[in-house]
Amino acid sequence: MIKAYKKHIILSSIVILLPVLAGLILWDRLPATMTTHWGADGSVDGWSSKAFAVFGFPVILLAMHWLMILLDTRFTKNYEQNRKAYRIVFWIIPLLSLTANGFIYAFALGWEFQPEVLISLSIGLMFILIGNYLPKVRQNPTLGIKISWTLTNEENWNRTHRLAGKMWVIGGVLLLFTVFLPMNIAMRVWMPVILILTLVPIGYSYYLHRTLPHTNEGTAEVPVFNKNANRVGIVLIPLILIGCAVLMFTGDVNVQFGETSFTIEATYWDDLTVDYAGIDSVEYREDGVAGARVGGYGSPRLSLGNFRNDEFGDYTRFTYTQQKSCVVLTSAGRILVLNGADDAATQAIYDELSARCGE
Repeated sequence: MIKAYKKHIILSSIVILLPVLAGLILWDRLPATMTTHWGADGSVDGWSSKAFAVFGFPVILLAMHWLMILLDTRFTKNYEQNRKAYRIVFWIIPLLSLTANGFIYAFALGWEFQPEVLISLSIGLMFILIGNYLPKVRQNPTLGIKISWTLTNEENWNRTHRLAGKMWVIGGVLLLFTVFLPMNIAMRVWMPVILILTLVPIGYSYYLHRTLPHTNEGTAEVPVFNKNANRVGIVLIPLILIGCAVLMFTGDVNVQFGETSFTIEATYWDDLTVDYAGIDSVEYREDGVAGARVGGYGSPRLSLGNFRNDEFGDYTRFTYTQQKSCVVLTSAGRILVLNGADDAATQAIYDELSARCGE
């Protein structure tokens, strides 16, 4: 099978490595340390050396590309696969390589753009592309919606993939429109849409399993572990998606004032207690504090943990991501930034701290 797609494999592998050539051309203009990861809230939270960014990422993606191809060619059922549908396998990672590495280079060169725009476009286009080809995918154990009900009944497979194809195209178009929404709202749209696009086809397949005549005719080659793995996957995938949604859109920051100290209680992060006597200064800022996360937790709702910027260097943050106003305090040379859920709550924190510290 590899021989049949030899040209596509070679060409797609070259495309994956094109960012290496671009990196060599831009080498002198690229910084020694490059931003390579952004959090769910769009803030920078990961860096790599220039060498790893230029050479490491494309090589890792090339290894993943070949692993996908080798896994797919293990099953003779894929030999009869629709060629147009099967070619998606060859171009998912090449497109990812061009997009991700191009994004990293552009950011390193100082181009200004919003990460959430790229995310919305990428997710939307991916669902549209895959949805367009899902109805064309023939029954097999590596491509498509691979659950026991579709793998053991060819009609179930075909009808499930026809429904999923239509839904994914419509869902992809809807996700494209989130490019015009603020990040916090766009994130609230992504998860429900992706959950629906994932769970409805699975539910429909189960409905067909219960209503269609059971037959082994046209059954795909199913690995021995596949049946149990599918059962586990059907439970785990929704739980993972729901868990991600909970982590991204829930959580609070609460400040509890005591007699000699106050405690910041933050969901998903360790509490912090600060003595009033150790506070050197307290400042209220309407425009907030910008910085990059170097260790901690970030979501469209909360930004917690260790951050860094040019003004403070390293500092600690306990804030609501979308809330600009904040309180900046210095204690024993340590900078702490915190806020409430809105301007009024943030102002109340500042007033209380000022009163306690005698400012």
